[in-house]
Amino acid sequence: MQITLSHLIKEYATLRAVNDVSFQVSEGGIIALLGPNGAGKSSLVRMLVGLTEPDSGSIEVTYQGRTYPHLPEGTFGYLPEDRGLYQDRTLKQNLIYIGQLRGLDKKEIQQQLDHWLQRFELTERANEQLKQLSKGNQQKIQLIATLLHKPPMVILDEPFSGLDPVNQEHVLTVLKELKAAGVTILLSAHQMDLVERLADEFVLMNRGQVIAHGPIDAIHQQLADKQTIQFSFASPVEPAALSALPLAGLSAQADNTQFTAEVGLEQPLHELLAQVSQLGALQEFRRQRKPLHDLYLSAVRSSAATQEIRK
Repeated sequence: MQITLSHLIKEYATLRAVNDVSFQVSEGGIIALLGPNGAGKSSLVRMLVGLTEPDSGSIEVTYQGRTYPHLPEGTFGYLPEDRGLYQDRTLKQNLIYIGQLRGLDKKEIQQQLDHWLQRFELTERANEQLKQLSKGNQQKIQLIATLLHKPPMVILDEPFSGLDPVNQEHVLTVLKELKAAGVTILLSAHQMDLVERLADEFVLMNRGQVIAHGPIDAIHQQLADKQTIQFSFASPVEPAALSALPLAGLSAQADNTQFTAEVGLEQPLHELLAQVSQLGALQEFRRQRKPLHDLYLSAVRSSAATQEIRK
């Protein structure tokens, strides 16, 4: 399955929810759609699954040799942020019903139930009502319902919601397994550290527009204005000795052996390494990336400020 979104625009009354958005989703990859509330993520998903149509632009989904204007029915699973299962029914009843809606026969449903309930350690609770489960276990059932019919693509809105750290790692492992099996995954989540470990590509949005797109290296190139360097010496070096170097925000530990500083993106690190090495016996010299969370926040704030200025 290959998906291409080209120059999509979607308006509601006076609001342009999606403004000239273009990107591709590669088969078997994990792409993270990130942005604050109102960024346009939900509007994009609605167009992708065929609930709404773009006002202009196009969506092309290539699947089994044919091209569609949205994801064909039965080819995707969707995990919404708001749970939609029946609280007064058992886990098993909920999942059997979902499987029937997806057109699975009894044998297929039972096979999938056996597999996924065991995979999420819920087999012994299959006959409990959903309302008796914790928020985290209900999230697991919602995820199972999304995967039950083995779709080639899954769309996940906040898949880690309500999960403790152990179960977040569990879901992370499951998503990696799905990717290894060729499933295409589009996800939106606020746990940036998990998303950064999981996704192959990122689409950062704000106010309907894409403000950065690509693998994590490309995101850093597009959004980072400086690079952070950490270096250490075998014996103390006075910070004043570093004053002639193109360093900003220099900080040192009390013993003056370990330092952190910022340099411009245009600064050749091999040249800086040669200069720093002349000051003492260098033990470590490495670039420290900003976490995705920090890049995300600064990019959204910068984008919002720019749009305000344009007004």
